[in-house]
Amino acid sequence: MAESNNGNWHTAHRWARFLSSHCDITLAQQWPGKPESSDDFTRHTPQAMIALHARRSAASIQAWAQATPEKPLIVVLTGTDLYGDIRSNADAQQSLALASHIVVLQDAGLQELPEEWRAKTRVIYQSAPPLTPARKSSRRFGVLMVGHLREEKDPLTYMRTASHDFPAGIHFDQIGLALEPRFAEAARTTGLRAPRYRWLEGLPRAATRQHIKRAHVLVNCSNMEGGAQVILEAVQSGTPVLASRISGNIGMLGEDYAGYFSPGDDAQLAALIRRCAAETGFLNLLQRQCRARAYLFEPQEEKRLVINLLASALNEDSPAQRAARI
Repeated sequence: MAESNNGNWHTAHRWARFLSSHCDITLAQQWPGKPESSDDFTRHTPQAMIALHARRSAASIQAWAQATPEKPLIVVLTGTDLYGDIRSNADAQQSLALASHIVVLQDAGLQELPEEWRAKTRVIYQSAPPLTPARKSSRRFGVLMVGHLREEKDPLTYMRTASHDFPAGIHFDQIGLALEPRFAEAARTTGLRAPRYRWLEGLPRAATRQHIKRAHVLVNCSNMEGGAQVILEAVQSGTPVLASRISGNIGMLGEDYAGYFSPGDDAQLAALIRRCAAETGFLNLLQRQCRARAYLFEPQEEKRLVINLLASALNEDSPAQRAARI
């Protein structure tokens, strides 16, 4: 998963780092399906699985639940889980049923779960270290979208937006690998049609954060998000966000945020960008609203919640143990 450089990979490594001083951690793409050892010490040592993605990790989740039904099983739900798979995919639904604990990555995610699973669900926002805000260019108004070019991120709406007419000085950058050839072709075509647009392809995370920091606005066009890492990185860099009005983004930025546009509506997004570039007061409003959410995305808060989650899971009875007493 490391080579994909995606949000789940970053989450797995961040949580492993948070927990490393409290317990031994093993990161794996797939659980091998058997305890590491069968000796008495290992059998009686507290262990837990944290699985990212209910559907993609379904085989490991099922193997863990079958082999170690007495041990905690924490399932972290992504955007494709919450807003797709758990509604229709039997493997994802079984993962929810087997989980002793469920995690969603923003408040609005709770409402997407069936009522029966909410009692064992916690909200843990992802985090990023804050960066000192950059002095923004007064000559070039930078608009930026970050994320691999794939259907869920809706990169084509951003490209269509960049092709609108704008006052001089407004420029569009897009960062992310094209996960389908058609998106690479669309990006190259957009660059030819709209000279103000640049596709920078994939960049290292540190370089990407510097681009986010220097941009005047970050755009998130997604039609599906569990809790976009790039949104919180913008907030933690002093860069306001323009985001599609979908549940996952509302859970990150709040219901009353002023920078939403309808998913897929490039004309509406273009109007918001023009307004940000022309109206300092509106851009400042978005910055204030983002700043008010920054406390949710602090690394120490995420670390505290992750450690508490695991500690709680290891100290609680498993569903099998509770059932055995009934």
